[in-house]
Amino acid sequence: MDIVYTGKQISFSQKSESVSEQEEHMKIEHIAMYVNDLEAAREFFMKYFDAASNEGYHNKKTEFCSYFLSFEDGARLEIMKKPQMEDSVKTPARTGYIHIAFSVGSKEKVDELTQRLRENGYDVISGPRTTGDGYYESCIVGIEGNQIEITV
Repeated sequence: MDIVYTGKQISFSQKSESVSEQEEHMKIEHIAMYVNDLEAAREFFMKYFDAASNEGYHNKKTEFCSYFLSFEDGARLEIMKKPQMEDSVKTPARTGYIHIAFSVGSKEKVDELTQRLRENGYDVISGPRTTGDGYYESCIVGIEGNQIEITV
C-alpha cells in the first residue's frame, strides 16, 4: 500500500506487488514515543514539521491513547500516553534512542525553522552549523525534553 501525502491530506493506494517482492523490502515502519501531554505533542509535530494526524485511538479499558503522525515522505511517528508512566530525566549522553532528525530540504529552511522554534521558546542546543561529517544541522530540545535534529 502506498501512502500519498499532500498538504494535510493522506490518501492510500494499493500496490500490485507480489508477497515475495514485499518481503524483500525492509524499512522502519514507524517510531513510537510515550509523552505526558498527547495533544501538545500532536500539535507540536503538526505545527513545526507538517505532520498529518489520524483521529487517534483510545482503549477505554486500559486508558492507553495514541495518534499516528505521518510525514510527507511516508515516515510515521506514533505518540502514545497511558496512566502511570515513568518520566526519567533525558540526559544528552545516555544509551538508547537520543534524537529524531527531520530533513527540511535546504540550509535556508534549517535556519528558518531553527529560528522559529527559538522564538517560540525552544532551546537550540547546537547550530545551525556544518558538522565534521558534512551535515548542515541544528539540534533543539523539543516537546517534553526530547532532542530533535533539523537537517538539510
